[in-house]
This record gives sequence, structure tokens and C-alpha cells, in this order.
Amino acid sequence: QRQLVESGGGLVQPGGSLRLSCAASGFNLDYYAIAWFRQAPGKEREGVSCISSRGGGPAAYAESGKGRFAITRDSAKNTVYLQMNSLQPDDTADYYCAALVGYSCSGSAFAKLSYDYWGQGTQVTVSS
Repeated sequence: QRQLVESGGGLVQPGGSLRLSCAASGFNLDYYAIAWFRQAPGKEREGVSCISSRGGGPAAYAESGKGRFAITRDSAKNTVYLQMNSLQPDDTADYYCAALVGYSCSGSAFAKLSYDYWGQGTQVTVSS
């Protein structure tokens, strides 16, 4: 069974950091672009970041995360990470990862695509 499982969410104080993980089973993430999305209560889903499939272009970030978030891939663990620093209350949301085969991330287009697989989400709360 092919699935994505997110982890690493939790409660963090403003200015703090979290590292989210997106682990795949049943398929090789290297052949997929992985995007992180988030959705806060009462708001639309937002694309946060995207890392291309192997051999693709550079990662993409939404303006909200540029300079604070970093997306990386560990092929040995078949996992993609989203390192989030300098977190603020506006970052509070449910975070989801999604996989799209053979895609090369480009600008903000990744946020509008239809993805092959989605995880169940992990909650991030930034509060003092």
C-alpha cells in the first residue's frame, strides 16, 4: 500500500523551530516531487514548499516561508523534511505533504497541481 505519513508537528513558542517529516511507504520518493501544504481553520489550503523529483529543478517556497523554511530529501530514509524556523502564530495550521510523480517544482505553480498521494496531516501550533 502506497502512503505518506507526516510527523513532527506540535506546540512551539513564537520564534521556535520544528522539523516536519514526510515518510513514504510502498513507493520511492526520489521519483516524486514532494510538496508541503498547510491549512489553518477557516482559511484556504496554502502551498508552502516543494522539492523536485530526482534530477529536477531547485526547491520552491511560498513567500510566507522564504528565508525561514527549508525542504530537504533523505533518499536512504525515503523521507522528505520541512525545517521550519522563526515560527510565528500565523504558521499555526495542519500541515500536509503530497507526492506528484516526475514533477520539477517551479515558482508557485506547485500549489495548484493535482497530486498523486496525500498524507493525513500533522498539526502545528505556535503559541506562547
